[in-house]
Amino acid sequence: MSIEQLPTYFLSHGGGPWSYVEEPRRKNYVNLERFLVELRPEMRSPVRAVLIISGHWEERGFAISSAAQPGMVFDYSGFPDYLYHIRYAAPGSPEIAARVLRLLAAGGMAARLDGERGYDHGTFSLMKVLAPDENVPIVQLSIDVSMDPALHVQVGRLLAPLRREGVLIIGSGFSYHNFAIRDARAAPISQHFDAWLQHVLVQTEPAERTERLIRWEDAPYARDAHAREEHLIPLMVAVGAAEDEPGACVYHETAFLQFVTASSFRFGSPRTGAAM
Repeated sequence: MSIEQLPTYFLSHGGGPWSYVEEPRRKNYVNLERFLVELRPEMRSPVRAVLIISGHWEERGFAISSAAQPGMVFDYSGFPDYLYHIRYAAPGSPEIAARVLRLLAAGGMAARLDGERGYDHGTFSLMKVLAPDENVPIVQLSIDVSMDPALHVQVGRLLAPLRREGVLIIGSGFSYHNFAIRDARAAPISQHFDAWLQHVLVQTEPAERTERLIRWEDAPYARDAHAREEHLIPLMVAVGAAEDEPGACVYHETAFLQFVTASSFRFGSPRTGAAM
């Protein structure tokens, strides 16, 4: 089936199960939530499923969630008890999972189906706002423990055909992620790294963009912004799947959780009629 080509996204997904938290904590996410509400039109036809590459799922090789009704993965700590009993009930899609497996296998990638994997907060924190009716099928794809940027760009290239098959590709991570630096020191670090991201993703020609992303450790404050890069690697997949297309910043704030500059990006043209 060939239909309108969908864009891809790299979305900064916020902290833990934020989209389920009650006030007063919820106010910390007002800008992120507003952006995701505005993005909801992307969940409508011709979207028939969402593929999320989550920075919270690491494997040797690549694993693809294939359960028809995935459960939940509560991969966070320090939250109130009720946040360990929440449920995001969107269906999975064994059909789309099998398609992802075929695309990766055809490109020589080590990949397997995982019928047990549930939704981690890199998925349900976003989707609770993006698709509150819980009716859009979701498949998750792990990242490889190597954290090899070039490998994940290539995975994106292999998955690009999904964009014409009604599958919306979302890399879920965060533009800044370092638990050790979350106070005022994070402000200049995240600002400088975010400025680099903006230049590379939005202002740089696609071919050069890929090369610079693969060398992301050369960026200002790279290892301060991402002491470990699992929250950045999903970006590589999103870019690889729309490698020859322009990037745009679609969410940006300079005081996320008081000190952090945070951004999200779209690659490719927005859908006709989508509210962006």
